[in-house]
Amino acid sequence: MSREDEQRQALKTAGLDTLAVRAGQVRSAEGEHAEAMFLTSSYVFDSAADAAARFKGDVPGNVYSRYTNPTVRMFEERLAAMEGGEQAVATSSGMAAILSICMAFLKAGDHIVCSRSVFGSTTVLLNKYLARFGVTTTYVDLKDLAGWKAAITPATKLFFMETPSNPMSEIGDIAGLATLAKQHNILLAVDNCFCTCALQKPLALGADLVIYSATKYIDGQGRCLGGAVVGNKALTEEVVGFLRSAGPTMSPFNAWVFLKGLETLRLRMEAHSANAMRLAEWLQQQPAVERVHYAGLPSHPQHALAKQQQSAFGGVLAFEVKGGREQAWHVIDSTRLMSLTANLGDAKTTIVHPATTTHGRLSDEERAAAGIGQNLIRIAVGLESVEDLEADLQRGLGALS
Repeated sequence: MSREDEQRQALKTAGLDTLAVRAGQVRSAEGEHAEAMFLTSSYVFDSAADAAARFKGDVPGNVYSRYTNPTVRMFEERLAAMEGGEQAVATSSGMAAILSICMAFLKAGDHIVCSRSVFGSTTVLLNKYLARFGVTTTYVDLKDLAGWKAAITPATKLFFMETPSNPMSEIGDIAGLATLAKQHNILLAVDNCFCTCALQKPLALGADLVIYSATKYIDGQGRCLGGAVVGNKALTEEVVGFLRSAGPTMSPFNAWVFLKGLETLRLRMEAHSANAMRLAEWLQQQPAVERVHYAGLPSHPQHALAKQQQSAFGGVLAFEVKGGREQAWHVIDSTRLMSLTANLGDAKTTIVHPATTTHGRLSDEERAAAGIGQNLIRIAVGLESVEDLEADLQRGLGALS
């Protein structure tokens, strides 16, 4: 057995932090210590017979970087190991990951049950584009298991949930939904973007597929776009088939950045969570704040469930100011340190007005159903000193008191 094989064997019982820095690495003949970046579109074959065997899948090996690239494969193997899945499939963005599972597992006439509180682009994808091809969607309260059950039809093939939800930090019962899904032969896909595998393991709770926007916490510094689907090999091979044909592929450079992001994921997620908790507690005390939405607060209606299925509460919170859009915009525009951008999961704290940005393409009725009012502000808490973030918000909140 080679040293590389021995290391793979040792990693089978390794902890998350070890997997984060060791899993998936394959060294080239050069023996590099850091992961190599393979910037190539195609690969040279030993013979015509070798080319035919690789294209057919009879022998392992790289064929074309749209669906086989060593750097991308290292990222996929590391993420799968950390998530506890058999295989991960890397995509060009988080939305590409969602599209890929829909194209891999749904056909005209099929039905999706989706939690109402999801990212705005997810709703647009389902309502505007998948609907054109005869796939229908019913939206339900993330928290209401009875509502999920009532929405099932004979055509239901997919449950899709986001927990914690964007931007309201609602919590869905993954294990409860997994049990319901299995009873009706329905796939359960969980968007784990807000927690990542460092804080929550949906597969261990019974989910079939885990969805990621690697753009967020897996990168951690707002540099690259990417996504991923993680699950068992039988399911994820269907996603590979779509990826090979349609090509929503992660670039090798982005995969290399994400590999390095995974190395510090747990450390960063714990720091993000600690900062977010402190800021949420501070916001609760501000006279100009009506309500804070953060599952780490004991006042959160699903706090107990969040404690049960998460090891910490993540870095994203939302809060409602007294007033409406004018007051929310004033608070946002009064900040000097926070970045006014819709991205999240960055070392730099970001602040945004969901009703006019991330969820701006939804109708007034859809936003109201999701609880997204004009007075709502979302903050993705970064790694700065919390005291500086408090002072940055106080500039605007103080004027509303």
